[in-house]
Amino acid sequence: MKHINIELKAKCDNHERLREILQTEKADFKGLDHQIDTYFKVNFGRLKMREGNIENALIFYDRENCAGPKKSKILMYETGHDKGLKDILAKALGVLVVVDKKREIYFIDNVKFHLDNVEGLGSFVEIEAIDSDGSIGEVKLLKQCETYLDLFGISPKDFISCSYSDLILKQ
Repeated sequence: MKHINIELKAKCDNHERLREILQTEKADFKGLDHQIDTYFKVNFGRLKMREGNIENALIFYDRENCAGPKKSKILMYETGHDKGLKDILAKALGVLVVVDKKREIYFIDNVKFHLDNVEGLGSFVEIEAIDSDGSIGEVKLLKQCETYLDLFGISPKDFISCSYSDLILKQ
């Protein structure tokens, strides 16, 4: 599956307040997922195998590291619980880094929200406005992200410009 997202990540020390806002907005809570993301060494972009109790996928994405909402081009393949594929990729490409997180997943229409607790890094919120079939467009996706940024009261000083994998590698 190929799609375009406009997404952002920010430091967040008050998940409880965001949960209350999401409940008020009638967000659909998908559950708590314990995810292990194994990032592989690739020439460009990022390739990761996500293993969780809710989400399991091989994900390639390409986006620039900049603060605030940013465009991400994504290719995703639902893997189920296919450990063999991870083993092959690890042997062929090598493992760059592993990210271990607990993630609460919510949806409002096409917008996905993550309340993340990442081992070794802390607490974050992610907002992903998703256009899975090309019918929404980047302008509307950006507007959706900005709307939730305002609603959540997220300050630009809290924006994270890179991936969790990059943050772990910098430690």
